[in-house]
Amino acid sequence: MPSVTVVDLYSKNDCHLCDVARAVLERIRKEIPFTLNEIKISQGHPQFDEFKESIPVVYVDGAFAFKERVDQKSLRKLLTRKRTELG
Repeated sequence: MPSVTVVDLYSKNDCHLCDVARAVLERIRKEIPFTLNEIKISQGHPQFDEFKESIPVVYVDGAFAFKERVDQKSLRKLLTRKRTELG
């Protein structure tokens, strides 16, 4: 099991909701450290057809967490629980 929570943000260029999601993630990351991977997708990317109408999409430790908007309260609760699990 990894010792640090990993958050994957699937985003695309010129996406206002992606910018907002990134800002929320960065703000929460200052309180609760985690590794943030931003994956830019466009046509031809393996997840493009699956995610194109829902971007941004966020996964936490490989599990789906959010689409379109990141709820700060829910994210904080999820990351706190993950941190407790990691000990």
